[in-house]
Amino acid sequence: MPLVDAEIQRHLQSEVTLVHQVAEYIVNSGGKRLRPALVLLSAGMFGDIKPQHHTLAAVIEFIHTATLLHDDVVDSSSLRRGRATANQLFGNAASVLVGDFIYSRAFQMMVGIKNMTVMQILADATNIIAEGEVLQLLNCHDADVTEDAYLKVIHFKTAQLFEAATRLGALLNGASANDQAIMSTYGMHLGTAFQLIDDVLDFSGDAAEIGKNVGDDLAEGKPTLPLLYAMRHGTPHQASLIRNAIEHGGLEQMPEVIATVKSCGALDYVKTLAQREAESACAAIAQLPDSKYRSALLELAMFAVTRSH
Repeated sequence: MPLVDAEIQRHLQSEVTLVHQVAEYIVNSGGKRLRPALVLLSAGMFGDIKPQHHTLAAVIEFIHTATLLHDDVVDSSSLRRGRATANQLFGNAASVLVGDFIYSRAFQMMVGIKNMTVMQILADATNIIAEGEVLQLLNCHDADVTEDAYLKVIHFKTAQLFEAATRLGALLNGASANDQAIMSTYGMHLGTAFQLIDDVLDFSGDAAEIGKNVGDDLAEGKPTLPLLYAMRHGTPHQASLIRNAIEHGGLEQMPEVIATVKSCGALDYVKTLAQREAESACAAIAQLPDSKYRSALLELAMFAVTRSH
């Protein structure tokens, strides 16, 4: 991972001062580096971890970072990873444009890997992620979103980059098509579990620990699964309360909404779904040879559902 961080720093350089300032701020703001770690762990399953893997891991982190910059503008977020968002400090225009810079730098780097399949996977992944962002935007303030529609957004917006990371690490080490598919399946289930727990933490986490304001999703009118479950399993009054919160956003009724979500078992339901996704991730790689890399991937799946941040 230090070698990945060195790649990240090397490719963040820009002669334009503001680009460098904003990019440095967001990339060095204390993220978990989970997605680039997946590239390396997946690579280790099938051979040595090479410099190309470090570059590819940095590419994955850049794509993730660009989406965060754009997300925070779209969502008008003020806090991420326990710090002021880039748009809060530098303004929306700078955040969007530097996000574009980081996206394009990622594509410059992947060209340097000189592998058309890598290009294809990452081009497809970034396109699907963008579609997921638009789907989420369309779902905002819509209290009638189905669970399937919600899970589709998760798969597009979050799980897709996990899936690409785990497949690409294996691909560069010559893994078979079947083994690449196994790693993709692991990444998809891991990413889904990870996002489900994020949605749980939005109602039950501590702002200082999760690094963002509790209730941000509700304030933006996002119909996340805890809300959808509570609306469909609570009393008529509770359902009306949550419907109103989704349709109009805001935090005026946040204490009552949180109490409703907790009392009707919504958080336990979503945690159970996340646990199943983590178990599916583990099952996907169970047939692969035992190694320290597989052990780390199994531990990571459990971390995804037991974490508090």
